[in-house]
Amino acid sequence: MKKLNIVIIALILLASIGFGVRYFFQDAQSSSKATEALFAATFPDEKGQPHGISQYKGKTIVLNFWATWCEPCREEMPELSSLHEEGKNKNIVVLGVAVDDADAINDFVKETKVSYPLLVADMQGMDLANNLGNDKGVLPYTVIINADGSVEKTYFGRISKPLLEATLLKLIAKK
Repeated sequence: MKKLNIVIIALILLASIGFGVRYFFQDAQSSSKATEALFAATFPDEKGQPHGISQYKGKTIVLNFWATWCEPCREEMPELSSLHEEGKNKNIVVLGVAVDDADAINDFVKETKVSYPLLVADMQGMDLANNLGNDKGVLPYTVIINADGSVEKTYFGRISKPLLEATLLKLIAKK
């Protein structure tokens, strides 16, 4: 009876390890598929000019999902603009993906200076954000993507420049 209990415990332990390994690889695989979909996407800017996300491959990307009606989104934009300007020489780019329509964004940029590209994704933006980990469906939502295309970190809600810089400094130090 004692041998049978040991065998059962060993089988349960092996199954648990197997599920853990499967979960780890499945999560990494879904993140990889999400960034593949991101790099395959093309969105227009507020003027209707198409921008393929693939042009940013090989750069560290701070991908910020936002909307004109979202107050915290608008509050973080000056810090994102500053980060974008400072990151140009460090292979860092900030991209704003608007879950909004082109007219609203066009009106917004007439009043607010933003130094980084703003792309119009409308509701496709929420699908993309969801695929990149926004399982809460909140805005703003920010994703830091490594130069190798992997998701490094995600943030729900309003972010700050120092918060992003802490993650970006770790990435730069790894290189």
